Amino acid sequence: MSAVPPFRSEFLRTFVERGAYYASSEPWEELDNLFATERVTAYIGFDCTAKSMHIGNLVQLMTLRRLQQAGHRPILLMGGGTTKAGDPSGKDETRLILTPEQIEANKQSMLSGVRHLLKFGDGPTDAIMVDNAEWLDKLEYIPFLREVGRHFSVNRMLTMDSVRIRLEREQPLSFLEFNYSIMQAYDYVELHKRYGCRLQSCGSDQWGNVVSGIELGRRMGLPQLFALSTPLITTASGAKMGKTAEGAVWLNKEMKSVYDYWQFWRNTEDGDVGRFLRLFTDMPGDEIARLEALKGAELNEAKKILATEATAVLHGRVAAEEAAETARRTFEEGQASSELPTKLIDRGPNEEWKIGRSNTAFIVASGIAKSNSEAGRKIKEGISINGQRVSDPWEIVRWDSADPNTGGFLVEYGKKTKVWVKPR
Repeated sequence: MSAVPPFRSEFLRTFVERGAYYASSEPWEELDNLFATERVTAYIGFDCTAKSMHIGNLVQLMTLRRLQQAGHRPILLMGGGTTKAGDPSGKDETRLILTPEQIEANKQSMLSGVRHLLKFGDGPTDAIMVDNAEWLDKLEYIPFLREVGRHFSVNRMLTMDSVRIRLEREQPLSFLEFNYSIMQAYDYVELHKRYGCRLQSCGSDQWGNVVSGIELGRRMGLPQLFALSTPLITTASGAKMGKTAEGAVWLNKEMKSVYDYWQFWRNTEDGDVGRFLRLFTDMPGDEIARLEALKGAELNEAKKILATEATAVLHGRVAAEEAAETARRTFEEGQASSELPTKLIDRGPNEEWKIGRSNTAFIVASGIAKSNSEAGRKIKEGISINGQRVSDPWEIVRWDSADPNTGGFLVEYGKKTKVWVKPR
């Protein structure tokens, strides 16, 4: 949408103004009328494939947050059932089969990292957490095929991107995965029956599965169901959002420290500051407009505000301001704060490891590099340990040369990446 239409509903107006809109299943006037005339229950689903959600999930999580802020009721659907099948979307090979115990452990860990983004409870706008294993695990095969499966055309399913791309590449697609879109569509029907859910939001890559849910609801006699999708976020340079040299940007602080998360946002490209402020913070629009208009060195201050506000949404105001203060002391005052990320390294059983580790081993242990070859490249670009520029990748860093105040070794790469490495 090039211009924001005159929406009646607060949610849809905010959703579009913040740059989260990509497509809707019905004309926006119908969706606007729905939000303007009733309290809408809406859901977004997440499969339990990892210990933590990542930055790519954040647009969807913020959509649930905006829904609640506008007086509607969000459902956070965890895919304890669909994870057992595996979503083929965007994959060239079959996902690993996880045990029920692994799926449950992933679910609880994922929830621990994002639960505080929403207010859960029994009130009319309080969020609900639901696991689709509650109904999918109990389905009987033949009755399900007769009641639900008969509404799906195999011809159409073969044209869906998640299936078509795998077949075109001659990559195997299991019958289990082929059923995923049916299971996801049935989730929508079940959530409407249980909670009166009328809207599903998703990333644009899931659109086919979501539309299947709307069509299934129509065929099974449900009222009109709706869908909204958000764009897949890329940076100003065209890179996929959250893809870094160090790997995925996880939302759980055990997998991505608060300080590292703050730094991720601080390193935002100039052209993305305003857009990311709108998508990932709760700041008012007029203040965002002021910040994105800044140029040169002043734009760095806007990036710090983005980092603090985005971190506050996920980890809380206190933790965000502590991360900002740590960065200020470290980079502006030149102090090596003990609050920087810390990686522990085993002394090891070998005689040489009892003395110390090579520069290369320190750099890999710090997480700044993933391999010896990457460490070697970054040494050439400029890495220091305890303030001394590294030149020989294999020179031994002796344990007894640790910083006397902290007992650790400060590994620095460039101006913004600093990590403590400590022996244990």
